[in-house]
Amino acid sequence: MSLHRRGYFWLVLSAASIFLLSGCGGITPGNGSTTSTRVIQVVAAENFYGDVVKQLGGSHVAVTSILSNPNVDPHEYESNVQTAVAVSKAQLVVENGAGYDTWMDKLLSASPNDSRIVLVSADIADHKLPDNPHVWYGIENMPAIAQAITAALKKLDAADASTFDKNLATFKQSLVPLEQKISAINKQYRGTPVALTETIYLYQTLPAGLAVLTPFEFQKANAEGTDPPANTVVETNNQVTGKEVKILIYNIQTVTPITTNLQNAAKNLNIPIVPVSETMPPAKTYQTWMMDQLNTLQQALATATGH
Repeated sequence: MSLHRRGYFWLVLSAASIFLLSGCGGITPGNGSTTSTRVIQVVAAENFYGDVVKQLGGSHVAVTSILSNPNVDPHEYESNVQTAVAVSKAQLVVENGAGYDTWMDKLLSASPNDSRIVLVSADIADHKLPDNPHVWYGIENMPAIAQAITAALKKLDAADASTFDKNLATFKQSLVPLEQKISAINKQYRGTPVALTETIYLYQTLPAGLAVLTPFEFQKANAEGTDPPANTVVETNNQVTGKEVKILIYNIQTVTPITTNLQNAAKNLNIPIVPVSETMPPAKTYQTWMMDQLNTLQQALATATGH
């Protein structure tokens, strides 16, 4: 999650120099005017936040999303000069916070700008879980985050406030099917024992009423890129090999020999595996991404329980 020290000072100096030459970035110029097009420059630390900004801002925003490859472990991300330049020009930055993307704070410090608005989703989310930074997986958190983004857009472009408010209402309504899906899973599969390779999916297994047997210390260590305590590895493996759990929910972006062994054990025992990702896959929206995974979860539960 943290930016590697090697080359960091070069990156900072390069970004700062480009920032000074560019004259603070600002809104995309049009016909010699810096305000005529009213396109707000936005940088999102993660692509799912970038997608939400696009849904809320429409044609009035230009969004750069930094973490966007679902095949890369976000914990191993390294920034670059292009990223630093984008941040230096941004009028609005949306990051997750809670220790998930500390590299963004370093980039922000490298190009100070008192007029830039920075939103930290983990500080805005109103349904947070302990020791769990993955607040975007909590559908209940998204209205508050979207509300804060909309307020920032209105501050930067008051002339289009009514459009932003309309888009916010549309966005909030689009979350209803996700809430209904989770409620339906809860109604049919409440209490079903499941295993998780890390904490990310607790934001949906808990409201879905599923019984997570995996020790929290095992999940947390994998989420933080550290080795789980040996006793939790044994316990988690025994839960799978003993078929105490009905399904395994597997983070495809945080893969270690321990999680791979767990996945293989589940596969050999015909325990359904539900893959989930930390960043949004290509050609998806936040809503379709979440719904696809919930549909996969529902089908896996049906297969595992016979109904």
